[in-house]
Amino acid sequence: MSEQRNNQDRIGFNAGLGDPWVLGISGGFIVLFIALSFYDIDMVSGAVGTGFAWTARVLGSYFQLLLLLTFFIAVAVSISPAASARVGGLDKPEMGTFKWLSIIMCTLLAGGGVFFAAGEPVYHFVVTPPAFDTEAGTAEAVAGALAQSFMHWGFLAWAILGTLTAIVLAQAHYVHGKPLQPRTLLFPVFGERVMRGAFGGVVDAVCVIAVVAGTVGPIGFLATQVSFGLEELFGFAGGYGTQLLILVVLGAIYVTSAITGIHRGIQILSRFNVFLAIGIGAVIFVFGPTLFLVNSYLQGMGAYVTNFFTMATMTSETAPDWWMQWWTIFFFAWFLGYGPLMALFVARISRGRTVRQMLLAVGIMAPVATTIWFTLLGGSGIYYQLTGQIDLVEALNNFRFDVATLTVAQALPLGTVMALAILLLTTIFVATTGDSMSYTISMVASGHDEPNTAVRAFWGIAMVVMAAILLYMGAGQISALQQFIVITAIPVSLVLLPSLWTGPKACYAMAREQGIVR
Repeated sequence: MSEQRNNQDRIGFNAGLGDPWVLGISGGFIVLFIALSFYDIDMVSGAVGTGFAWTARVLGSYFQLLLLLTFFIAVAVSISPAASARVGGLDKPEMGTFKWLSIIMCTLLAGGGVFFAAGEPVYHFVVTPPAFDTEAGTAEAVAGALAQSFMHWGFLAWAILGTLTAIVLAQAHYVHGKPLQPRTLLFPVFGERVMRGAFGGVVDAVCVIAVVAGTVGPIGFLATQVSFGLEELFGFAGGYGTQLLILVVLGAIYVTSAITGIHRGIQILSRFNVFLAIGIGAVIFVFGPTLFLVNSYLQGMGAYVTNFFTMATMTSETAPDWWMQWWTIFFFAWFLGYGPLMALFVARISRGRTVRQMLLAVGIMAPVATTIWFTLLGGSGIYYQLTGQIDLVEALNNFRFDVATLTVAQALPLGTVMALAILLLTTIFVATTGDSMSYTISMVASGHDEPNTAVRAFWGIAMVVMAAILLYMGAGQISALQQFIVITAIPVSLVLLPSLWTGPKACYAMAREQGIVR
């Protein structure tokens, strides 16, 4: 197997692009989406919007059920004796614990968590979520607002990204020598048939398209957010030229990080971002509304646990269609779309960890850290909204989350300094998504876990260029592309579905091979 990988490493850029089905379908989608957008923007936006609404209405409950089952089965596996099995058969982890957790945290939270952390809790505070009946904008509405945000970015979201699927990939890759590609998730079901030819290529391509759609969105929105921030803080022109410059800088950061690899650039960038987030969080906690934040977190977590199933199983029968489409189903489908490639990344960086450590880090520790971050930033926004120091009702009703983030940041202690720090944090967080997804897409394209550096650069640059072109057409096309991930969640969910039973089987197979269970 190692000889085969060495041979692959020596093949150059063209062969490194890998399966022609993957390159042809995913690259063709990018070109077609841009070309059709140039031809008729309204037609593309309308078609995506129609597909988005249909998917959310018809398949929303299926997505919710898949996330619920994944989480609870992963919890059951984590407390089983078989969870002591080690990924990759190593006696000690390949990567230090803090570095490992930093990469895991930055990879998902960057996908949009930082962008939504300030605005979403405040939105649910001024517009009461369907699962609650409190009066909007009152002290009684705080717990429900945070609980709804925790539902979208908590246990269910993280579980689909790297628990059962990561186990399947780890066992198939490190034990059976199968490549770290989405098609490998279907290997326990279809065998060698899915590993070669058009079938496997289409599976990989669909998963790559979902991740491209989900990653280009935050990249494009970051450009608009930082541009808006520089205009508000320093009076810089906030036009397309500024946005393009921001994209160039962002691309240079994450492409360099992806090229230098997991143990250098990706790791360094993730650690820096975690330290910066801890510093910002400490300032907010110490100098901000400390008692309010502590009380709000306890109440919000209590409401989250108490109303967990009510929020997780809310449907259009009990909530407005528009609310389900743009909140719960949108986020759940977004995470589903990221699921296969995130699982590849988790399996790649977790060698030497026990299955239990991997499940607890991804499925429990990371969601708890996420809820704390949402409380620090979003909870502060709620406090300032409640006390009348800011007013975000109009901005959030128009889904202007860039305005919400900057407004909350400026209201924090050290106003302008904190606003700049949060803009930097958001930029680096999105860069950590860009580098990890560029690296992972390259793994999918090349079929091995040390992809050619030119391939990593190719995919990283491709996403920046796509974001730049769509921003030139208008931010609406970025939104249309991000809505498309809800549609791609349909085939991607079918790739994830077998892990509900193949995940536990893979865990027990590893445990038997390592002599942990009979």
